[in-house]
Amino acid sequence: MKIGLYFGSFNPIHTGHMIIANFMAYHTDLDKVWLVVSPHNPLKASSSLLNEHHRFHMAEMAVADEPRLRVSNIEFSLPRPSFTIDTLTYLTEKFPTQEFVVIMGSDSFQNISRWKNYEQLIARYAIYVYNRPGHEIKETYGANVKFVNAPMLDISSSNIRKWIQEGRSVRYMVPDAIWKYMADNNYYKG
Repeated sequence: MKIGLYFGSFNPIHTGHMIIANFMAYHTDLDKVWLVVSPHNPLKASSSLLNEHHRFHMAEMAVADEPRLRVSNIEFSLPRPSFTIDTLTYLTEKFPTQEFVVIMGSDSFQNISRWKNYEQLIARYAIYVYNRPGHEIKETYGANVKFVNAPMLDISSSNIRKWIQEGRSVRYMVPDAIWKYMADNNYYKG
């Protein structure tokens, strides 16, 4: 089985994430897509992160009735901060019959040379890159890259958090169940 790993803070998960995950699951050669909730991305500040268990639960709610998508909390039990190569090494050892592929936006791929042991990552794993406007890929570093023209929405988790703090509606930017759950629990209100 070929599994795409879509890493992220998902703080919160939003419709743009869902479109990418679903598109990768149904419009590429991937059999499944796992959304890997990262407790702490070493390249991002952790101060604005909602507790990882809350983020994981919202991601699970978002994919509950989609058979080709699943959410993974594998990084919760690994050393922190989370490094993609460490997670991939662990998953490859735990599931030796699976083929893992990394899914990322072109903005993330532009920074891959800053990642821990990125040379190992690009030597061992294919990377499916979806285009993010303004982030053209000029250098692939010899990686096995497959460019995927996935539909894009210009929304971000940071904008969603900002709008919630400002008292603005984010309905339809996140799945309805997530919108209601965040409102009921006063998430991101500051």
